[in-house]
Parts: sequence; structure tokens; C-alpha cells
Amino acid sequence: MFPIKIRQINSKRMNKQQLIEDLKEIAILRHSKWDPLGLMAVRSYVKERLSSLGQVEEHLFKEGSEEGVNYILKFPGKKPNLDPILIGAHYDGPIQSPGADDNASGVAALLELIRYLTEYPPRRPTWMVAFDQEEWGLLGSKALSKELKAKGQKLKLMVSLEMLAFTSEKQDYPLPAMKKIYGEKGNFIALVANTGCAVMLPGMSSSMGKYIPTKVLPVPLKGDVLPDVRLSDHSPFWDEGYNAMMITDTSFLRNPHYHEPTDTIDTLDLDFFCKVVEGLIASLFKI
Repeated sequence: MFPIKIRQINSKRMNKQQLIEDLKEIAILRHSKWDPLGLMAVRSYVKERLSSLGQVEEHLFKEGSEEGVNYILKFPGKKPNLDPILIGAHYDGPIQSPGADDNASGVAALLELIRYLTEYPPRRPTWMVAFDQEEWGLLGSKALSKELKAKGQKLKLMVSLEMLAFTSEKQDYPLPAMKKIYGEKGNFIALVANTGCAVMLPGMSSSMGKYIPTKVLPVPLKGDVLPDVRLSDHSPFWDEGYNAMMITDTSFLRNPHYHEPTDTIDTLDLDFFCKVVEGLIASLFKI
């Protein structure tokens, strides 16, 4: 394994060594059809890491001939009467790609957030979810969102951690006019949310912005007018009427290695990634 270098970041709250170790363990070929043994290995690793941090629920689902398992770890919160926040990231990977950014970065961040919560319990109930089968049609998040809706379960917010570690001198957008608003460089993290989240966006953006440039995109109509912003595990929660957002480095709008064999750890900006995780810690648990 090649050496990984990251600048020193002053933080007593984040275990950078474990964060990068998780990234390395997850960034292997792991598509459910093309690389089932790799997916089994990552599934086992994620379950083991989660089990070392708390009591894990296995949420089994089946969609047609496809099966999978979401892993859920719940923190009761200091005020258990409040509606929960659900934070998730998908651990399966693209076809014939190690998916370092997509989405080993999101899962490694999720594990670090969970580790943080074991030391600093959240104010409200917080459910941490490792989703399966995102790359095969968002199957894990569709199954869970439909089940929660059927049970009448309320959520304060659902957050999908989707690709968090790539920067570039070039940034594309779903609409060309957006470049004038958001800039030409891919050096920021984006909060893409439905309009129900609007009241939460300024505070989250401000908190994250202390660590990393942060930009917000409120999306009406469940994202139907901008299909590119629906391509992660937040969109099934939009469809079920929940407030949900995707936190992302903007995926293929920035990263040329998206769904390619070249999506490897050595292409990532690990200093940026660590700062993103710091920003997540600072912002998500104030909600």
C-alpha cells in the first residue's frame, strides 16, 4: 500500500488515523453483481467496525431478486423525545471501480461520526445507517424510507454522505448559469437539500464553513427539475416526504474518476476530506 500523507490538523475530536484506515479497507472492488466477494468483505468490515462502537441492527430487504442489508446504529440522545436525525452512507461500490470517493469516503466519514458520538452523545436521537445496494438502484434507502413512512416514523432530517474527498480546479454544474453563482473551482462541499430543510441550511453552512468552503443548493419538487441531484440515498426520503439532504463534493460534476477503475485513494484530497469530517462533526449534531 502506498504511503498516505495528510497535513496535521489540530483536533481533539477526530481520529484521522482510523479515518484513513477505514477508507483504505473499504476502497476495494465491491459491486453486488460484479464483485460479490469484495462486497462481502466490506460488509463484514463495516459490521465489525459498527459492532465495536455500539449495538447494530440488521435491516434486511429484498427488491425483486435483489437482496441486501442495511446496518443501523442508534443513539438515544440527551432529549429522546425529539424527532431523530438519520445520517447514512452507502457501502457498496460501482462496477469495476474501487470507489474510493464513491463512496468509501462517505462510509469512512460515517464511521468517524459514530466514533465521535460514542464520546460525545448527541442532543437528539441520531440514527447512523450504512446503506447497501445504492449502486443497484438505491435499493437499501428505498426499503428503509418506505418502511419508516409506513410505520409513521418522523425524522427531523435525513443526511446522505455521498463522495466527500475530491477537489479540482474545474467544476461543472447541472445548469451552466450556476457557475456564476458557485464558482469555477471544485474546492467546496455542497449541501443539496429539499426546500423543507431551508431553515436548517444557514446554520449548517455556517458551522461547516469554519472548516471547509461550503455552498448550499435548495432543490424544489423533490429534485425532479434537476435529476443529477437525485442520484443518492437522500432521494427516496424526498419521495416519502421527509426533509433530506445530500452532502457531497458534487460527484461526476467534479471528479473525472467517477465510476472508473481510477477512483483510487491516491486521487483524493485527504486534507480536504479531514476538514469535511471536522465540519460534519461541528454542524450535524447542533440540529
